[in-house]
Amino acid sequence: MADPSFALRAALREREACIGIVGLGYVGLPLAHAFSSAGFRVLGFDVDRDKVAKLNRGESYLNHIPSTWVQDMRAGRRFEATADFQRLAEVDTISITVPTPLNETRTPDIHYLEDAALTLATFLRPGQLVIVESTTCPGTTRQVVLPLLKKSGLRVGEDFFLAFSPEREDPGNRDFTIRTIPKVVGGIDPRSLELAAALYGEAGLRVVKVSTPEVAEACKILENTYRAVNISLVNELKVLYDRMGIDIWEVIEAAKTKPFGFQAFAPGPGLGGPCIPKDSLYLAWIANKYDTPTRLIDAATDTNLLVRDFVLTKTIDALNEHGKAVKGAKIAVLGVSYKKDVGDLRDSPALPIMDMLAARGARLSYNDPHIPDLAAPRRFSHVPSLTSQPLSREFLRDQDAVLIVADHSSYDWPWIVEHSSLVVDTRNATRDLTRNRERLIRA
Repeated sequence: MADPSFALRAALREREACIGIVGLGYVGLPLAHAFSSAGFRVLGFDVDRDKVAKLNRGESYLNHIPSTWVQDMRAGRRFEATADFQRLAEVDTISITVPTPLNETRTPDIHYLEDAALTLATFLRPGQLVIVESTTCPGTTRQVVLPLLKKSGLRVGEDFFLAFSPEREDPGNRDFTIRTIPKVVGGIDPRSLELAAALYGEAGLRVVKVSTPEVAEACKILENTYRAVNISLVNELKVLYDRMGIDIWEVIEAAKTKPFGFQAFAPGPGLGGPCIPKDSLYLAWIANKYDTPTRLIDAATDTNLLVRDFVLTKTIDALNEHGKAVKGAKIAVLGVSYKKDVGDLRDSPALPIMDMLAARGARLSYNDPHIPDLAAPRRFSHVPSLTSQPLSREFLRDQDAVLIVADHSSYDWPWIVEHSSLVVDTRNATRDLTRNRERLIRA
């Protein structure tokens, strides 16, 4: 019997392979665009039928991904979205890009990944390559995904192939995209590794091979834990230097002049998003399974939570200095997404800060050009359902304080400060302003 890996390798080389992507979100859609642009036919799968319909009309539902991307893929007949998972049998490779969030107890929740693997097992056929891209604990591909795929009755490394390649997307970052970020790949076996490397290589991506899926899984967890720990350091120093009367931002700018041994991280109102806050907790969770303490990670997690209290205190103190109590104060939050220039509310630091302010009687409003409506998760019970308010002179003048949480590029900071009586800046967005600085408070 012919080796199925040979046929798949030839199909990849000739651009005759059909690429399947399960999950068309912040990771899956850019991945689909990369493969489509390389000349492959892409079939994207998602359970959200509204999302599928939009994509098939050539519409992007993500604000940082232009609809022209989707229209280009559709015009060339190289992309189709579907909610029919029976069509998994049509594709030659299957990339899993489903969410792996934390549950309500802040521990790993991989049920989306498990569900995807079970569905794949139903339709898996000889010659297919499965690649997990969803961030997860080291060992998940081998210990969780592989046993579920084996329910198909097929043999890994002989009938089908399995690898892990962590997504490294940074939504809104125009300097680094999927085309310029190397792809780390670890295969369950040598054939799986070579096929996965060939898949990304044929798409024009730089591939970094590692010995096992566990190394690739641990690589992604390390990358984001590194960021979480270093952000916690500058957040802790922000609080200390504020009490000492030292500008943390000026300190960082000075430190950046050192050509070696220092990498700048920016303090802020706390960690947010679907990756950095979560991934260090994934690592701490798996470390507990091995009876290994993660004291530094635990301390970093606590610090990045406590910085929200610092923002709250600075806001209340600033109001007091202007003769206002937080109870009854009108406070407008600028930017409720977790980071600049994206429309993603997941784990945004704006939510706990707004919750604490509302619990103390503040009258909240917000503006975010990327999030038109705000319905906070149940754990932020004090935050009412809100609609983004248009920025106008009248709106800003009517506020007792304006709190900058996400420094979107579309904001005109000089104009905002000019028409506000008090601005609390958690992102150093107003650093270049020379006028009306008496209205500014760093937090």
